[in-house]
Amino acid sequence: MAYLGKQYKYVRSENFEEFVNSCGLSEEQAKGYINFKPCQKLMKDGDRYVYTTTSDQWNRELVFKSGVEFDERIGDFDSKTVITVDGNVMTQVQKFDDGKVITFKREFNGNDLVVTITNSSWDGVAKRFYKV
Repeated sequence: MAYLGKQYKYVRSENFEEFVNSCGLSEEQAKGYINFKPCQKLMKDGDRYVYTTTSDQWNRELVFKSGVEFDERIGDFDSKTVITVDGNVMTQVQKFDDGKVITFKREFNGNDLVVTITNSSWDGVAKRFYKV
């Protein structure tokens, strides 16, 4: 798990604006997510993981156990979330009260991180790319 503790900085996106627009957010909320270009880091602490997202806009830390569901607050929304770490892949599945499911598949490869994003209410696939 050589990727643990590395800070990955945002480089570029594909179809991310389309993904955000599929989420049914207000124009102001959508603009905030579209302009969000964070750094990300994953650490391990015993049987728990600490996933940190930092940017000029805000910082966020998720502490979780792989495969264990927890309540997550995303902006104005609540989800039941499960994050699974398997080798170099971290998969986050968020289930919302309205039935929508959003999945973030983070693949760590050396100094690269590729995040593949899907939404059950959208047929597309978005990607965000990061580098150490």
